[in-house]
Amino acid sequence: MSAVSDRLPTFPWDKLEPYKTTAAAHPDGIVDLSVGTPVDPVPDLIQKALIDAADSPGYPTVWGTPALRDAITAWVTRRLGARDVTHRHVLPIVGSKELVAWLPTQLGLGPGDKVAYPRLAYPTYEVGARLARAGYEVYDDPRDLDPAGLKLLWLNSPSNPTGKVLAKQELTETVAWARANGVLLFSDECYLELGWEADPVSVLHPDVNGGSYDGIVAVHSLSKRSNLAGYRAAFLAGDPAVLGPLLEIRKHGGMMTSTPTQAAVVAALSDDTHVHEQRERYALRRSLLREALLSHGFRIEHSEASLYLWATRDESCWQTVSHLADLGILVAPGDFYGKAGENFVRVALTATDERVRAAVERLS
Repeated sequence: MSAVSDRLPTFPWDKLEPYKTTAAAHPDGIVDLSVGTPVDPVPDLIQKALIDAADSPGYPTVWGTPALRDAITAWVTRRLGARDVTHRHVLPIVGSKELVAWLPTQLGLGPGDKVAYPRLAYPTYEVGARLARAGYEVYDDPRDLDPAGLKLLWLNSPSNPTGKVLAKQELTETVAWARANGVLLFSDECYLELGWEADPVSVLHPDVNGGSYDGIVAVHSLSKRSNLAGYRAAFLAGDPAVLGPLLEIRKHGGMMTSTPTQAAVVAALSDDTHVHEQRERYALRRSLLREALLSHGFRIEHSEASLYLWATRDESCWQTVSHLADLGILVAPGDFYGKAGENFVRVALTATDERVRAAVERLS
């Protein structure tokens, strides 16, 4: 076991525990703005769909029910502007994190191959490369990468942690570059429903991909847009030549979304009202926290989308974490996401209205 675990970095969130203890000692309790886990209720129609499918004694299928595939294809067509999407273009996954962590292994990557991802990024991109014993590198602009040996290119728009959104032209040029160099492109679009000062575009849009899904796959999650982090519900959409082999591998590995969860996803993707309602909750929390942070002396960069504010006081991120912990507020240090984040903190919008108001009061 150590041969595998030794390939991995120290689990970053363990380093935050002493600051969590400090924040929890605040007389009015902790305001946890660190991990970004949803706190609002699962919408009733989704809970009902889950309950109605609770009597599911048989094994689910990895590819999902026809109803689930119908719901996914309809959603990417309606919401992302994708065209000519069939069941062969979609694949359910057990939450997006397992896909990110195990994709290089499932693609057969290994020593001599490279995985690239943004300089500031979700740590699991690196973990996935390490698990496969592949090389990895970061980029500011993927088109500046050396394509030799590069087998997997990760995009992330809107970004976790910065909230930066890639413009349609930049996406279009990156897709063209990846195709010209034979590089498989996976686009992590899990925060696409949460654009505030920008309207995020998917690589599945024909203006970006020229009407072809060759060499591109988009990753989507229901964790944030539908409060389903506890359900582990996500999916891929894109090139059937990539998804077909992944389906076969995942069948052998038993990577199945439970039947009740599949039913819940059908309900979630078929309803837009709950998504708009949840957006309004986050928009209010974002506005309150943003103004409070600015008034407290922070500068906020990017953050035009997603569930986070990327904030700095131009000091070590750990100094900022400590300062906020003394106020009973826990945030994520920016160096969790790469060395370039060492002077920033990531502030999540995922706290109740009451806890957000408490944070605003403490910051004032």
